[in-house]
Amino acid sequence: MKLLRVGPVGSERPALLDQDGTLRDLSGVITDVDGGLLADDSVLSRVREAAESGGLPVLGAEGLRIGSPVGRIGKVVGIGLNYFGHAAEVGAEPPAEPILFLKAADTVGGPDDTVLIPRGSVKTDWEAELGVVIGATARYLSSAEEGLAHVGGYVLVNDVSEREFQIERGGTWDKGKNCETFTPVGPWLLTADEVPDPQVLDVKLWVNGELRQDGNTADQIFPVGEVVRYLSQFMTLYPGDLIVTGTPAGVAMGQPEPKPYLRAGDVVELEIEGLGRQRQEFKNA
Repeated sequence: MKLLRVGPVGSERPALLDQDGTLRDLSGVITDVDGGLLADDSVLSRVREAAESGGLPVLGAEGLRIGSPVGRIGKVVGIGLNYFGHAAEVGAEPPAEPILFLKAADTVGGPDDTVLIPRGSVKTDWEAELGVVIGATARYLSSAEEGLAHVGGYVLVNDVSEREFQIERGGTWDKGKNCETFTPVGPWLLTADEVPDPQVLDVKLWVNGELRQDGNTADQIFPVGEVVRYLSQFMTLYPGDLIVTGTPAGVAMGQPEPKPYLRAGDVVELEIEGLGRQRQEFKNA
């Protein structure tokens, strides 16, 4: 299923995109698309039955804002340098273990919301990524297969990053990852049953119409199941938590000088097959 949340910021309501591409209202069936929904098979079955019945009310999509498809996210966990191509373009050795960082849940926005370039920024960068939404509590998992079994769904994410803040200002990466609006998510959450293999997905991103990233999740150093297993050794993952699994080659940081970092007025578009498309205009904070 393709599950969405639509409406003004803070007042989103649940919706579903049916097989014909029609947007349907789910507010009569569930209160939100969140971890509680993903963890409850009986409620998910009720949503599927409602979708198959064809009786869900149609929503007029014109002018309707699409929000993050997951509400009440507990935490956002990022994985750094997780594509062989991206590690090579920035001159880094592939890591022996996943590199992890945290993003605040309040950085999450809708797929087409404006992204703000932080004050003083000179190195705001794009990162198209596969997002993994946890569907069952995961702690101390023993295998990558168990990791995949704890995934509730998949989303498209732009892990916007400020490279000077991240790398040149001391401390951890978090300073360059947690600026407001820096985690556009959506447009929809595709439930895990519709993604038999998350390691065969094309990932693309354009800046002002120019293709910048053209990769595939097959290039991931640590595949999705292993990432979930690994993280569960260090933190408990709860339903609704979001893991952002790394970006393929083609980011601004990996380009020759002068590197084409984002400026006000730039438009970024990105997509992953099956997970939809995003479009963001960048403006100064």
